[in-house]
Amino acid sequence: MIKVAQVLAGAAQGGAENFYVRLVKELFISGNTEQKAFLRDHQHRLESLAETGVPVSGFRFGGPLNFFDHHRYLKALQDYRPDIVMTWMSRASKLTPNGNYKLVCRLGHYYNLKYYRHADFWVGISKGICDHLARGGMPSERVFHIPNFADETVVDSLSRDSFDTPVDRPLILAAGRLHVNKGFDVLLQSLKLIPDAILWLAGSGPEETALKQLCSDLGLTNRVRFLGWRNDVTALMKSVDLFVCPSRHEGLGSIVMESWAHGCPIVATDSQGPGELIEDGLTGLLTPVDKVEPLVIAITSLLNNPAQRDFLKKRGEELYWQKYSRDVVVKQYEEMYQKING
Repeated sequence: MIKVAQVLAGAAQGGAENFYVRLVKELFISGNTEQKAFLRDHQHRLESLAETGVPVSGFRFGGPLNFFDHHRYLKALQDYRPDIVMTWMSRASKLTPNGNYKLVCRLGHYYNLKYYRHADFWVGISKGICDHLARGGMPSERVFHIPNFADETVVDSLSRDSFDTPVDRPLILAAGRLHVNKGFDVLLQSLKLIPDAILWLAGSGPEETALKQLCSDLGLTNRVRFLGWRNDVTALMKSVDLFVCPSRHEGLGSIVMESWAHGCPIVATDSQGPGELIEDGLTGLLTPVDKVEPLVIAITSLLNNPAQRDFLKKRGEELYWQKYSRDVVVKQYEEMYQKING
C-alpha cells in the first residue's frame, strides 16, 4: 500500500485547512492508501483527524530560525518513510525538501512559484492554476488538475429568525475569510441598493473592523449579521434564499461546490475559480468583478424569481454529483498516487 504523508502548515481556520481534513479523512477511510498527517499544532484539527483513526504529528512550522522544530519535523518525516509527500500551500512546501519520496505540491491559489519548483509533481485545484504552473515552467505532464469536493454531510436548516433576523425578509448568505480579496465591501455597497434584504456574513479576518465600519457608514447595521467564523456554513446555506461570492480573487471557489451540494442558488463574480466553474444562467449567475450595479441586478433578479432559483439549484446539484463529489475526487487522488508512484 502506498504511504502518503500529508503536510499542512496552515492557519487555525480556513477553507484550505477544512478541505485538508476532509480529504485526508476520506482517503484514510477509503483504505487504498496509508495516510499520516503532519500539521501545525492546532488541537481541534489534530483531534478531528485522530478521531477518525488518522495517525497525526503536530509541529510549530515556525520561521527559518526555528531550527529545532524544523529538525523535529524532518526527522519525523524521515522516520515515517513515505512513498509520497503532499504539501499544502506555500509554507509547508517551502519547509519540505526533496527526499527518498515523490514530492507533490498542491496549490489552491495563484501562489509565487518559487516555493514549489523543487517538487516532482504538482496539483492545481483549478484549470487556471494548472495553466499558471505550466506557464511558470513546470512540465505539464507532471501537473494534475484535481478539484475540491464539498462537505457532503446532510444538515438541517436553521430557523429563519436565527441571529435576530426578521422572518419575512429576503435572506442572503456570504462566507469566507474577511480579506480584501473576498470583495465583501462590494457586497455591502450592493446591499445598500437592495433595501429589503438581510445579509448573514460568516467569517473572520483582517478586514472585519473595516467592514463593520463600512456597514455603519452605509446605514446597514440593522440588515447585516456578522456571524464570525462558522463551522456550519452548509446549514446556513440551507436556510437562506441565495449565496453570494463577491470575490476579487478566488483560486477555485470551493464555496461554489458547497452551494451546489446543498442546494443553494449562487451569484458570484467572474473571478478566476468561480468564472471557471459556473456556467452563467445554468449553474449560477456571474457578474463582473468589483462592479456594484451588475451584482445588484443579479441578486435582485434571483430574489424576485423563485423559479429561476429552483432551476439554478437543480442544475448545480446535478453538476456537483457528476464532476465534483467526494467519491469522484478521492478516486482522482488515488489514481494520481498510483501513477506517480510508478
